[in-house]
Amino acid sequence: MLDFFCPRFKLAVEVDGEAHERGDRPERDAVRDAWVLTQGVRTLRIPAAEVLQDLDAVVRHIIFTARGDYPSTGCAGPPPPPGEE
Repeated sequence: MLDFFCPRFKLAVEVDGEAHERGDRPERDAVRDAWVLTQGVRTLRIPAAEVLQDLDAVVRHIIFTARGDYPSTGCAGPPPPPGEE
């Protein structure tokens, strides 16, 4: 199950807690992301700590990624604040 899905932009957003860093979870997530991509959907992974630290920046990052305003390589973190780009 995806945390969030935007059909208009074919973008899945996954908010990953620290459990996603343990055991075989990174490999399982990568396999799942690859399968989702075969369905024409990109997956954007955001660490939960970033959501708690700066929700506005994370939302901007999601919007920019959905629109294709800049390339995203997965968990690249939120974009810089306006004016610092």
